[in-house]
Amino acid sequence: MKKKTEMTVLDSCMLAQDIWSLELAYAPEDVPEEVRPGQFAGLYPPGGDLLLMRPISICRWDRERGVLRFVYRAAGKGTRSFTSLRPGDHMDMLGILGNGYDLDQLRGKRVLLLGGGIGVPPMLELAAALSEGSAQTAGEQTSQKGGGDHSAAQEAGEAPAGVTAVMGYRNHELFLLEEMKKYAAVFAATEDGSAGTKGNVLDAVRENGIEADVICACGPLPMLRAVSRYASEKGIKAFLSLEERMACGVGVCLGCVTKTKHVDEHSKVHNARVCVEGPVFPADEVDLD
Repeated sequence: MKKKTEMTVLDSCMLAQDIWSLELAYAPEDVPEEVRPGQFAGLYPPGGDLLLMRPISICRWDRERGVLRFVYRAAGKGTRSFTSLRPGDHMDMLGILGNGYDLDQLRGKRVLLLGGGIGVPPMLELAAALSEGSAQTAGEQTSQKGGGDHSAAQEAGEAPAGVTAVMGYRNHELFLLEEMKKYAAVFAATEDGSAGTKGNVLDAVRENGIEADVICACGPLPMLRAVSRYASEKGIKAFLSLEERMACGVGVCLGCVTKTKHVDEHSKVHNARVCVEGPVFPADEVDLD
């Protein structure tokens, strides 16, 4: 749904140094039919003095309430302006934008979620979606066996055995980690060694002997390069969510292209637009080197 919508601020709070959580509510008539893990939206700085939207990944989606949650780093003038928002304020949002993770390719497999820095938030929504699918499957199996015990199905869904999350941070401020534990087995890596494994997410994967059938990752480019190489070495299918600066968010400006191994139908060259064909790509289809 690539249109500009006026959203209402429900909550805004700081989770860690320069890391903020923002909840925005749709008007009832604007609630989208579907929001997929890995998609993002363009948030417009309040006041109107900054024209370009800021692309922010969706951290959580509450369909019943029509509420989107974003967790972002207040790094520049635009994102820092979001920290002044208070409940009841209004702001413009463009979206929902981009593609997302294909849950059908993930369910029933051992899924490893890797999030680095501000790449952690979209992994929370993906973990929750996979957990929901696991709970539904457990409920169907219980029903087929004639038990009909909803609480047993819920219990099975609370800790999906196939989902492991490794989250990477700068230091001991492990934002969203406790929330992630509701949906996955969780490990942490920190650059300074103040919590979990000292190093990056792949250091934690190796240290803990974590194995997987498929990897989903979001984080800075050096991390995604390393994850792509690791997946190739291990023969594991991987899906990468790329972080790029964006101006329009709808594929017109071509400011967020990434190199690909196939010819793009839009540009007729080995490029793809992260805002449209992405941000999620199979690792073996993008050239990050």
